[in-house]
This record gives sequence, structure tokens and C-alpha cells, in this order.
Amino acid sequence: MKPVLTARRVWIARVLAVVADAVQIALVPLFFTGAAGIADAVLDLAVGAALVALVGWHVAFLPGFVTEMIPIVNLAPTWTLAVLWATRHAGVSGREIPPPPQ
Repeated sequence: MKPVLTARRVWIARVLAVVADAVQIALVPLFFTGAAGIADAVLDLAVGAALVALVGWHVAFLPGFVTEMIPIVNLAPTWTLAVLWATRHAGVSGREIPPPPQ
């Protein structure tokens, strides 16, 4: 079941995505090679799960997650782009946001 998408959930998801991408960029040595695979995978799994819990599953999360697994490419702000795409129909009012038309 998809969670109720509110402006609060959208903003939390967006901030989480920006922070996750910023951490990966700021701590490049940790997320670049070697044991970084573990740190990167843990961060990406946690962020991916949190984003799905906040806004529900969206197809934009799949390429974002796959891209995060590729060394060097994972430094691109893929979580930020994915969550912006997933919440692009979301408003900023405090009301519930209807799902996009199918």
C-alpha cells in the first residue's frame, strides 16, 4: 500500500536525498573504493528504504539505486534526482497530494 503523500513527507524525502548525496560527495575517500563498497551499500540501502517508506515505490528509484552501485558514477546526485522526479507532482501545501493521473 502506498503511503499518503503529504507535503511534509515530500520535504523530508527531498532533504534526506540531498543529505545522502552530499555525504557521498563530501566523504569521497570512504565511498570511492575498497571497503567503501560496504559503506556505500549500507548508505544506499538505508536511503532507498527510507525514500520508499516516505513516498512509496516509484520507478525513478530503480535507476537511482543501480547507478549508486557503480563506482565513481555513484558520486552523481542520483538520490536527489530520483526523489525530485518521484515527487514532481507534489505540491507544497499541507494537504494530501493526489496521485498523478494514470
